[in-house]
Amino acid sequence: MSAEFDHMTALELRARMARRDISPVEVTRRALEKAQATQDTLNAFFVLVPEEAMAAARRAEDKVTAGEPLGPLHGLPFSVKDLIAVAGLPYASGSRAMAGNVARVDAPSVERARAAGGIFIGKTTTSEFGCKPVGDSPLTGVTRNPWNLDKTPGGSSAGAAASVAAGITPFALGTDGGGSIRIPCSFSGLAGLKGQFGRVPVWPTSATPSLAHVGPIARNMGDAALLFSAIAGYDARDPAGVAGPVPDVLGAVGAPVAGLRIAWSPTLGYARPEPEVVRLCAQAALRLQDLGAVVEEVDSVFEADPADLWTAEFYAGVGTRLRAVMQDQRGLLDPAVAEVLDVALRQEMQAYYETVFRRHALRDAVRSFFERYDVLLSPVLPVTSLPVGCDIPPALADRNLVSWVFYTYPFNLTGQPAASVCAGLASDGMPVGLQVVGRALGEADVVRVASAVERARPAVDLRPPAFR
Repeated sequence: MSAEFDHMTALELRARMARRDISPVEVTRRALEKAQATQDTLNAFFVLVPEEAMAAARRAEDKVTAGEPLGPLHGLPFSVKDLIAVAGLPYASGSRAMAGNVARVDAPSVERARAAGGIFIGKTTTSEFGCKPVGDSPLTGVTRNPWNLDKTPGGSSAGAAASVAAGITPFALGTDGGGSIRIPCSFSGLAGLKGQFGRVPVWPTSATPSLAHVGPIARNMGDAALLFSAIAGYDARDPAGVAGPVPDVLGAVGAPVAGLRIAWSPTLGYARPEPEVVRLCAQAALRLQDLGAVVEEVDSVFEADPADLWTAEFYAGVGTRLRAVMQDQRGLLDPAVAEVLDVALRQEMQAYYETVFRRHALRDAVRSFFERYDVLLSPVLPVTSLPVGCDIPPALADRNLVSWVFYTYPFNLTGQPAASVCAGLASDGMPVGLQVVGRALGEADVVRVASAVERARPAVDLRPPAFR
């Protein structure tokens, strides 16, 4: 299959396969070949399943030939982050301590993507238990950014973002407990969607069960909406599952934004972004005025940075899951991860529950904020890029492993839907992401605004130069 198809959208690939212009076998073979060919440079995959993928592709092609009804993801290759279970495959969560763990079942999102006709090709890399917003782990090593191999693609859905940006698969399943879909989308020029907490079922139970989401990483919001539509919906195995109808996010792509009340906040009240990040994101936000939206700059969304609330919840969960490893096999863990787990595990019960109640107060304050606005915009990240091997930007060295991100983790605490969409390219040639946050259950408005940002964005080639 020609390389010209590498960056074709999922929606176009699907349409062309249905017309028999191209075949699922061609598309899947090309994805597997490119995954293998880039493994030494990008290191995006933890496990590849070429025989299983090609067998599924042949079955998909037979259905097209026979004129049978086709699912919404029919013939489209996808990958799955190694924080998500795939039956019969290693389920290591990026950790040497879990290297021998094998999943017994598919997670609901994997079940649904396969049932919709998607072709699973392999599992992608993650930082250890999703604990770092960059792309390395002691188990799989360093994953690199297709835009610049000296830079991280972001994390913790590192391999998912690197593979999609490089044109290997049109989309991928990632997870987001503090920004792990939105962060790599920002660093890699992609579109990602974290739905309402519980909208996409998370099962088996995450190490961070009150924060974790599963969602799509794609090259544009239309493709993200396509995958999201296939995997969203209630599942009784997830006790936090949202039982209501799934919003029509595909219908929201391209919908007008005229009349929407949009808040634009450069800092949320506490972040310390680079000026170029603010400039690009502000331009993207203000272009929505030309489409009829009402955009208002808001200096402060939060009274204080909620990083301590997020840290107390996230790292306490992972630390509890890894307590035995911390005590007996600490050397297997990423030293930076072990250090933050130490802090979380020293919490006393009273102090922990004080953060729980503060989290509920935060949710109520944000609910009140969204009585005035339909959508909130901010940067996704305070910097344009980060070198591989660097956990924290030097200018933000006073922050911890995740708190330097500033913008994403608050909306895991509240559970609201949020997306990342590319605002443009910085002077260093790296993509910059704009975050779009909606009110509770408001995925359709998030997609509506994010796709409008894409439409209003000046023409820019979002294929990494080395992978065009």
